[in-house]
Amino acid sequence: MIPFSILDLAPVTEGSDAAQAFRNTLDLAQLAERLGYRRYWLAEHHNMPGIASAATAVLIGHVAGGTSTIRVGAGGIMLPNHAPLQVAEQFGTLASLYPGRIDLGLGRAPGTDQPTAKALRRYFDSADAFPQDVMELLGYFEPATPGQPVRAVPGAGIDVPVWLLGSSLFSAKLSAALGLPFAFASHFAPDAMDEALALYRRDFRPSARLQQPYAMLGLNVVAADSDAEARRLFTTQQQSFINLRRGRPGLIPPPIDDIETYWSPVEKIGVERALACAVVGDEATVRQGIDAFIERHRPDEVLITANVFDHAARRRSFEIAAVCASNK
Repeated sequence: MIPFSILDLAPVTEGSDAAQAFRNTLDLAQLAERLGYRRYWLAEHHNMPGIASAATAVLIGHVAGGTSTIRVGAGGIMLPNHAPLQVAEQFGTLASLYPGRIDLGLGRAPGTDQPTAKALRRYFDSADAFPQDVMELLGYFEPATPGQPVRAVPGAGIDVPVWLLGSSLFSAKLSAALGLPFAFASHFAPDAMDEALALYRRDFRPSARLQQPYAMLGLNVVAADSDAEARRLFTTQQQSFINLRRGRPGLIPPPIDDIETYWSPVEKIGVERALACAVVGDEATVRQGIDAFIERHRPDEVLITANVFDHAARRRSFEIAAVCASNK
């Protein structure tokens, strides 16, 4: 049975605020736990009014504290924004508070624009050191040795599963070389998915952390009681992508009846390409779409996301997705 998990960005909708977004995130995580989802991940983004998960480790602690069995983690922490020691301390703390339930996914992008990236880590302006930073971070989770000059407290000797995230071949190669699980961002950048998966599986080297390759794929799933209603709900995500590409990121917009009136032909092509890994419809349509996605790509796990404006409709979408995902 293929596990299904959830990726959340703590969306801040028009007419709402971050406090409500956090209440919604915890409510959705508690629902996900009851529905049998494997893990609940939150993603680091900055300077984006519609995404409230910037302080990712803090929010992970909030969600883990309000749940009891579901794994909670980062999908991911954008490592160029942080000193590896600080990340090890944060996730060592989380894993000490919630043993056996914390995941750490690492990304190579800053998760924001360049001015904000420089504001986050003022003396570091590229991701060139990502492999070295990953190795340093992994080292902090190893048991401390006598005379070790710097150690993560807490963190040293604590079991924190580390994943690499990516939308290109770079992280696929690095995951394979280091023997780490790999999560591909096919929910917004699917172009290199097949090539990255093949490379990861072919070149994977077993490690103390992982003996066999393990790949998770992102998938947009928006489900409702009818195909028409699901397509309408999906216009929220489509508008958000257009707004971002227009350089006007904002709060998460409500759905609209006709997306064709919102985007230009060129924008439509770009958004449909970015969101090509999407299953939108009623239960029957979503079940068929999930089946086809799994049959084609053979992931070890599926990470689904749904940027739906109304929280009740978002809950309903994940409920339908859970039914469709059962026995896969």
